[in-house]
Amino acid sequence: MTQAIPKLVTFEDFAAWRPEGGRYELHDGLIVEMAQPVGDHEDVVGFVARKLTVEFDRLNLPYTIPKTALIKPTNSESGYSPDVLLLNRPNLINEPLWKKQSTVSLAASIPLVIEVVSTNWDDDYYTKQGKYEGIGIPEYWVVDYLGLGAKKFTGNPKQPTISIYQLIDGEYQVTQFRGSDRILSPTFPELNLTAEQIFQAGGLPT
Repeated sequence: MTQAIPKLVTFEDFAAWRPEGGRYELHDGLIVEMAQPVGDHEDVVGFVARKLTVEFDRLNLPYTIPKTALIKPTNSESGYSPDVLLLNRPNLINEPLWKKQSTVSLAASIPLVIEVVSTNWDDDYYTKQGKYEGIGIPEYWVVDYLGLGAKKFTGNPKQPTISIYQLIDGEYQVTQFRGSDRILSPTFPELNLTAEQIFQAGGLPT
């Protein structure tokens, strides 16, 4: 569960306050302390980040995956810390908050962002999906390795699901992947990875 600290602040105040330890986000002016992820969650994050790193290295693309960078939606006192944030390094020169606050807000800087679902699944499926769409981020994954989200996202009965949102004409169109489905990523069309492989990284039985 997330624990909200009930005091509205600006993004600038939040960025200056954010401590080294712990993980915090700003949701419309409200500082939210994110729960410490469980081991399986971290295994999924690490596995996906490694697979993507291998792929962009293979393609010699100018990408990087930072550890604690933030995404700030424009015209919003919010700041999100995604589980996996793929950055387009050449565009960071155009990011006014990058050098001092390791923060990005331009779609050209963010080819892909991934959230691995925990108990606050509605943030990933609703809040962040809307904010990332508003920024214009081309591709957004919701990796629900435990099938925690609503049935419209995870099926009936619920099952582990990866939802990949692709920006088309300014709006997200979603494709869902389960079991042995091969992941179809617009950013990495040659990615050789199945949903099941990702779920197994999180301890899901084979």
